[in-house]
Amino acid sequence: MKKLRKAAAVTLSLALGLSMAASVSADDVVYRTLDEIKEDGTINIGVFSDKNPFGYVDENGEYQGYDIYLANRLGEDLGVEVNFVSTEAANRVEYLQTGKVDIILANFTVTDERAEQVDFALPYMNVALGVVSPDSRVIESLDDLGEDDQVIVISGTTAETYLIENYPDLKLQKYDSYATAKNALENGNGVCWANDNTEVIAYALQNEGYTVGIPSLGSQDTIAPAVSKGNESLLNWLNEEITALGEEQFFHAAYEATLADTYGMDYEESLVVEGGVTAEPQSEGATEAELTAAEEATEAE
Repeated sequence: MKKLRKAAAVTLSLALGLSMAASVSADDVVYRTLDEIKEDGTINIGVFSDKNPFGYVDENGEYQGYDIYLANRLGEDLGVEVNFVSTEAANRVEYLQTGKVDIILANFTVTDERAEQVDFALPYMNVALGVVSPDSRVIESLDDLGEDDQVIVISGTTAETYLIENYPDLKLQKYDSYATAKNALENGNGVCWANDNTEVIAYALQNEGYTVGIPSLGSQDTIAPAVSKGNESLLNWLNEEITALGEEQFFHAAYEATLADTYGMDYEESLVVEGGVTAEPQSEGATEAELTAAEEATEAE
């Protein structure tokens, strides 16, 4: 009996090993194809749980926000249930590479560096960096910061990367989540907080006593869904879906349903990207990842 159990265990281990190997790319990235997701009936989507109004958990324990609105539509059109997986900014790439999620919808700014690790679909929002600070000392230029002044950032964000590369002498206070970064600003641990301008504008609008002194810092970028590197079937479907959603002005409807209460209508046209088409898709500001995604979507049509 013991020999039979050992043999069964060895057989099971080999089967599991072969199954995992079948889903691992040459770079050891694990992912599920579009057909595998459909067959399973559930898609795992990584979102923020503390970034109101983009991805957050409400008082009833339900996920809400702009990214959630999009995620639910993706699940509906794919014909599967959506399983939300809470992520922090620094974990987004890891969660895709390890197969913990199929898609990341967590305010993921498209950069060429990230595109070496994941595949971005067509964009759905414009974004830049911004800086918010207390009204008692509004920071309007990073060049005005003193030697002992510290800037709050979140690990794994474009704000952290930008400041390290362009302001190497600045002192950064790094936090793992949006909640802890916000608490640090409110506690006076730093003189300002640098992050996506959409986030700092929302924070200043929702919290009296704070001003976005620098509304746009660095280049104008875009936010897009991301999948595991090499998952072409899911990527192609996403690009086709985003293009189709643009025809019905879905992302304007998503803005009005989830963001208008925070930003009002003045920001709608500057933030929303419909159908993956930015105002100037061929400009120098467009990254190689965006252009590749646009080309793949055109070929898919």
